[in-house]
Amino acid sequence: MSIHKSLRSASGLARARNVLTRAERVERLTREGRLKSGDPVLGLPKTKVLKAKKVKKKKKVEEDGAEATTTEETPAE
Repeated sequence: MSIHKSLRSASGLARARNVLTRAERVERLTREGRLKSGDPVLGLPKTKVLKAKKVKKKKKVEEDGAEATTTEETPAE
């Protein structure tokens, strides 16, 4: 039996979107230098949307011999 959509956790709602709004595309293209002020905002070129991936760092051996692990999340643009 599956869980009803309204009962799912909030963390399941945060997903990587594959479509950007026009304002987000204009902002991204301006940052990349592919769009200048005064250019028309209709017919914009495509932009890639990269998903954020977790990057694991290699284990470091501390002085006392215990192992420490750290993980960081790198935002993708």
